[in-house]
Amino acid sequence: MTKRIAVVGSSGGNLYNLGGKDPEKLLGEIITQIESAGIELAAVQFIAAKSSMDSAGDSTDAAVYVWNEKVSQVVSVFEGPLEACNRYAASLDEEIASQIRAGNVDGLIVMSAAPDGANQQVVRAAVDQQVPIAGTGGTSMAQIASKGALVILTSGTTGTTNRTRAISFLTVFSKHWGIAYRPMIGDSKHASGISASPWKRVQIRGIMMASLPGFIALALILALSKIPGLSMLSEVFDVLIKALPVVIAAVAAKQVSDMEEVSVVAGVLAGVLSIDGGIIGGMLGGIGAGLLVNLLFRKCIEWRFPTTTVNIIAGGISGLVSGLIVYYLLAPIALQAGEWVKVLIEGAVAYSPILAGLIAGLLIWPAIIGGVYHAAILPIVLLEMEKTGNSFLGAVDMVGLVMVSAGITLANIVAPREKSEATLATPGFLINMGFGTFVEAAYPFMFSNKLVFAGAVISSGVAGMLVGLFDVRGTAYVPSIMAPLLSNNMVGFILAMASGLVCSFLITLVANKMAKKKGQAQ
Repeated sequence: MTKRIAVVGSSGGNLYNLGGKDPEKLLGEIITQIESAGIELAAVQFIAAKSSMDSAGDSTDAAVYVWNEKVSQVVSVFEGPLEACNRYAASLDEEIASQIRAGNVDGLIVMSAAPDGANQQVVRAAVDQQVPIAGTGGTSMAQIASKGALVILTSGTTGTTNRTRAISFLTVFSKHWGIAYRPMIGDSKHASGISASPWKRVQIRGIMMASLPGFIALALILALSKIPGLSMLSEVFDVLIKALPVVIAAVAAKQVSDMEEVSVVAGVLAGVLSIDGGIIGGMLGGIGAGLLVNLLFRKCIEWRFPTTTVNIIAGGISGLVSGLIVYYLLAPIALQAGEWVKVLIEGAVAYSPILAGLIAGLLIWPAIIGGVYHAAILPIVLLEMEKTGNSFLGAVDMVGLVMVSAGITLANIVAPREKSEATLATPGFLINMGFGTFVEAAYPFMFSNKLVFAGAVISSGVAGMLVGLFDVRGTAYVPSIMAPLLSNNMVGFILAMASGLVCSFLITLVANKMAKKKGQAQ
């Protein structure tokens, strides 16, 4: 028979600052975990005040939330002064108490409840029926325990998050009832389980893409440091280079674990200890921290540790252990791996810069269309940027992808095959020029015309040759006007960018004219 759980309580004092101020999100996380465990939600009675209960008074604005089975979500059914909300909640208290006495509620989650106030009937019924209770709120849980309740988990709220509290509640209930339970990350529609194979959540591409803003910030500081009077920013550049492994580690831990603030703390700790290993070391430290967060979190819950302690161990110990492993064992290896990548690229460029640029330019479109770019090329770009703030492949990215895409879309604005294509091309052109991204805007035109596709590859190759010829280092993902300022060779980068745009523009114009003539002839 399916178990049923009721949720009661309030936004609390300390809880208010740790999720209680957003009751829908707080309760939504609990509901996600309840569904994951195959348990039913019997009822909700939650009083959410507009300020912490530590300072709230009878006149403080508040709202009462309940579970609406018809729409399958938590909804606000009453709003007004806190005193009025407490009176309204009393009627709900009696209804849920009746469900408990009728045997329709098998477990009770309480958060900052009022066992002698708005929740007294529910608590009394749970004590009489010996319904297992899990909850947070040191004072209220102590009062509930003193009344003879069957408390299977009690904890304060310090150091907890919506997700860690919810997982803690359902873990102890599942263990108490002997139910198989796999915690879910995210909402119930798009959730991913904390499965027995956490390595499936290790996505190098996702980690690198999410960390990209940190590298762009590094490039901006490098450019500003070259302006007369701002040379002192070179010191900031050195600091940011050391911070990049921390950024990577925090992102990696968050993506692998996604236990909210707990995983971020673990990632930052691991990242600080992984600085000597560069961004590869930071990534290893962050991934390790994320994996350990899930492992230690679940083990500590199974051992019935207080939730606050669980979070401290999961966040603190995970970060330290993973970081120390990188610090003492993996940092030299990781740093050397990054150096090898840089040496390989520099060696290819030194051997024949024009050939290296040509090959990179010719291959970059097939790479992005085939899904290789984000998996392989972008990580290499970031490894280059870690050392110098800009990149050879980053420059090829800007001139061969962004500018070529801009040229193709511009041609379809100026002389489209059909008028509707100008409307399609305009946003793509503006985004590429204004933000240095959205090269996919050229896809509809490339895939519908072989000459445009060939022109994109050829134009990219020409632009890549100029990158090699002028020994340019740069980056994409920034406005086209700003990109040359972030490079090591402003004039050379401008010429390379112009070549990619103009060449692809002219070829697309010719292709469009040929396509229109062919259409008219038919």
